[in-house]
Amino acid sequence: MAGFAAAFVVLAFLPALGNAYLLTLGISIAMYGVLATSWAMFSGPTHYISLATAAFYGLGAYTVGSGIEHLPYAVLVGISAVGGGVLALLVGLATLRLSGVYFVIFTLGLAEFIRQVVTWVQNNFTGSRGMYVLTDLKDQHIYWQLLALGAIVALLGWWINRSRLGFALRIIGNDELVASHVGIHSPRAKVLLFVISGVVAAIVGAIMAPRFTYIEPSMAFAPDLSFQVVIMALLGGVHRLWGPIVGVVPFTLLWEAISASFPTQTVLLLGVAFLLIVYFIPQGVVGLLEKLKRKGHDHA
Repeated sequence: MAGFAAAFVVLAFLPALGNAYLLTLGISIAMYGVLATSWAMFSGPTHYISLATAAFYGLGAYTVGSGIEHLPYAVLVGISAVGGGVLALLVGLATLRLSGVYFVIFTLGLAEFIRQVVTWVQNNFTGSRGMYVLTDLKDQHIYWQLLALGAIVALLGWWINRSRLGFALRIIGNDELVASHVGIHSPRAKVLLFVISGVVAAIVGAIMAPRFTYIEPSMAFAPDLSFQVVIMALLGGVHRLWGPIVGVVPFTLLWEAISASFPTQTVLLLGVAFLLIVYFIPQGVVGLLEKLKRKGHDHA
């Protein structure tokens, strides 16, 4: 944990370099790092693949966008967290008893459903499809907020891994039937982790909203976001708290280059990346390195 703390302290000085491009990359990496880590906290131990990240993210972004002229920014971030938690609770209670594939389909459709509802409301009642989010926040403020949230998520994940909840989740992930036989309330544990993931994603959306100045449904609820978070987390590895970060950093840098060179093929390339990761490194880079390390010890 000391290594995490030292890393966060060093990263906090990134804006002091005065390089706008590095700060932009830092914001992207921090954003995806928080999202992927919180996603892995739920999906890693439970083996449930959630594609609802964009739904919670968009909810947070639109909460700030719709209320920034009436309420303080900090209050709106808090409202976003509550909204994300309530939505995750409702979705979790309704779907986490389903088998994996049905849960994936439902969470994928959730963001699209909310996007369509928001679009319909704006088209019919506000006269425009988007909204301006005007604040005094600068990029460095957004970066520091994401970094602070990342530190909280890391600390929370560390605590969960060492708690009875973490132990219960590991049993659920290995065999849910066994977990129920030893007295573990599987639905309650899964819903709790899903709510935490939803709250974090909503806060990230709220923090990022001022950076875009103008947001619309297709941006806030973009399905690409959900897939990118899953791919980054799987690439790094979801069985270690720091695993997703291993996937976030190289994938973000690579994706910046790909998006600039092939802007119309991003969805196709996301699909190819997902297939390659699942087929060649199902345990992620961290899992692969640990496997090679075990083999080295066996040969020694």
